[in-house]
Amino acid sequence: MLHALVMVNFVAYLRQMGRAVIDFALPPRCIACGDILGDPGNFCADCWTQAHFLTGPACGQCGHPLPDHHGVEHALRCGHCLADPPAFDAMRAVMAYDDISRAVVLQLKHGRHLAHARMMARLMVRLLPPPHPDMPRLLVPVPLHRWRLWRRGFNQSVLVADHLARMAGVAHQRGALRRIKATPSLGHLGRRARAKAVSGAFRATQRVTGCHIILIDDVFTTGSTAAGCARALKKAGAARVDVLCWARVCRDLSG
Repeated sequence: MLHALVMVNFVAYLRQMGRAVIDFALPPRCIACGDILGDPGNFCADCWTQAHFLTGPACGQCGHPLPDHHGVEHALRCGHCLADPPAFDAMRAVMAYDDISRAVVLQLKHGRHLAHARMMARLMVRLLPPPHPDMPRLLVPVPLHRWRLWRRGFNQSVLVADHLARMAGVAHQRGALRRIKATPSLGHLGRRARAKAVSGAFRATQRVTGCHIILIDDVFTTGSTAAGCARALKKAGAARVDVLCWARVCRDLSG
């Protein structure tokens, strides 16, 4: 018994020393700007204060920030959603898409800083919709087209969804959706062109009858991709589709 206790303490000591060596050689850095930090997987003080966290009043459907005088009722919908309701039921994002949130996404997708996915999930998990007794929750990541997945080597939305599933204890189905048609960048297209670009681009691979789907993506830009995914999932029987993202483009901040 004493020998086992000594071995446990020795292993813990080795791990502590190993961490100290790693921190000395590769000190923890801010996930946005790269400044050295005391703790890994976080923002520095400057980036934290500059980031636009979406904590105020928002449209109850697309999640776009609303002026303060609208109050905090989530049932309110913005003019865009009233005029042209999206296929998904609700959308939430941690941050506005700005220099800070963009840096995190680019480092994950193109810099291969895969550990960023866990930090993103840590801030996204509080926005998960609560469980409903009659609708089992299911996390579904927005899929990449096979050629883009082949070039990048991973789907960032899958990585984030993996961490969310473990943190919240929610079922995760990686392959519930397929992107069967490659789509161009949608940001510069008009509404009709965006709808045409994503038409038929997604297909559900299984029935999700009665499920509350939480669609996971990194950035919500025009909403066309999320709407295309939602239509495919509802065609496969989903009772509700909510969208959860790291960041979203906000009209008052993007110009």
